[in-house]
Amino acid sequence: MRIGYPCINLSLTCRPSRTFRLAALSWERLRETVAGNLACLEEIVRWNAERGLLFLRITSDLVPFASRPENRFPWDEEFAEDFARIGALTRRYGMRISMHPGQYTVLNSPREETVTAAIADLVYHTRVLDRMGLDRTAKVQIHLGGQYGYKEAALERFIRVARDLDPAIRARLVVEHDERLYNLDDCLRVSEAVGIPVVLDVFHRQLNPDGRSLPKALAAAAATWAEADGIPIVDYSSPLPNGRTGSHAHALDEADFRRFLEESCPHDFDLMLEVKDKERSALRALEIARALSDSRLIAHPIGV
Repeated sequence: MRIGYPCINLSLTCRPSRTFRLAALSWERLRETVAGNLACLEEIVRWNAERGLLFLRITSDLVPFASRPENRFPWDEEFAEDFARIGALTRRYGMRISMHPGQYTVLNSPREETVTAAIADLVYHTRVLDRMGLDRTAKVQIHLGGQYGYKEAALERFIRVARDLDPAIRARLVVEHDERLYNLDDCLRVSEAVGIPVVLDVFHRQLNPDGRSLPKALAAAAATWAEADGIPIVDYSSPLPNGRTGSHAHALDEADFRRFLEESCPHDFDLMLEVKDKERSALRALEIARALSDSRLIAHPIGV
């Protein structure tokens, strides 16, 4: 299991997601901002690798306005060496990379312009991972979208649009169920129709259950991953105490995390920790996972 966290490192002073107003878009401003964002991303990769955090979700804001029609600048060519260098670093460390477009990247919208914008966003995310020279285990994770009054039609729209995507995009795409509209069964249906893997989200299952035990849910999701996709990705978080429904905890709930690890055995997956304090909880989660693994090796020595 590789453990990671999303986007920014709170222990560092830099941020890989600096941006500016769209009205201020210029080639000079974009080059300066992307250069700083990539330098910070490289710093995060090195910091994580030194501490054994080998799964990282890269921010979608690495290149500001990259999927907007106003941005016609050749950022991917300008920074080709930087992307390649950072990608080579992640491969050297055995670090897995993913990306997760935001809530407005919706493939099943009934509005054509929304779908067009969503596809443009997926083109951008795919281009980043391609420029880094990463194989198809580096994934772009999205939700199924809205229901728009009729869930069945919305699901069919997603399937139709996803089938028509460029194969290079579809090879990186993974789908995640949410806490309200679509559960694991809906994602499994999409996966069967389109051939894309399913990310299991532990917290979302608590709010929008599918009727399976955790081991059976992990097995169902894992069956959608081909060898070329890498081992499955699982998102883990716990609810914010006394918070709004769906809010993520600020720090790792260690007791809940231990229960999750115990219950999830013997399934193998890479774990994205969606906790507000980012790398701090990820480091603690790594300690807990290592201690649990060591205790199992002592209790059940290899060869016994």
